[in-house]
Amino acid sequence: MYITCLDLEGVLVPEIWIAFAEASGIPELKKTTRDEPDYNKLMEYRIAILKEHNLGLKEIQDVIATIDPMPGAKEFLDELRSLCQVIIISDTFTQFAAPLMKKLGYPTIFCNSLVVSDSGEVTGFKMRVENSKFTTVKALQSIGYETIASGDSYNDLGMIRASKAGFLFKSTDKIKADNPDLPAFETYDELLNAVKAVIAD
Repeated sequence: MYITCLDLEGVLVPEIWIAFAEASGIPELKKTTRDEPDYNKLMEYRIAILKEHNLGLKEIQDVIATIDPMPGAKEFLDELRSLCQVIIISDTFTQFAAPLMKKLGYPTIFCNSLVVSDSGEVTGFKMRVENSKFTTVKALQSIGYETIASGDSYNDLGMIRASKAGFLFKSTDKIKADNPDLPAFETYDELLNAVKAVIAD
């Protein structure tokens, strides 16, 4: 039995923080897990910037409401889910993901949660588990599943390397250069064909 584990941002939907950085005019918020491997450090940096500019959850959610999945993402996901089970494993937050999941046809997602004050200020975040992508893949394997994984960022490498088959998707030149042994794809057709080949093997 196979489960394909996919990253969300940069793979199925545009990067939420980049969209918010552009909408708010705060270029510092464009930094993502493609740039900063330490997720806790990245989130603390983001929360400090939000506080400095007096921006809260509502402002971010207003931008998320305008974001659509990448062209072809829903069709790719629909076909993939006809072949095997699919779980999106993301370091995003439940407060961000819900409207995007609706647009993707409500796939299963495992993600984290923000700590938000009554006034709407983002004061912190709660990770579902430590090293969530790698930990989730290992847990799925422990109950009898073979995993296939794909993502674009540093925080996806653990689940990609721990899986029976793993692929980079729409990743950066640096990450691809640092991981030359990992197949790297740019289109959903390429990724779908790679998953099909693993399942058929």
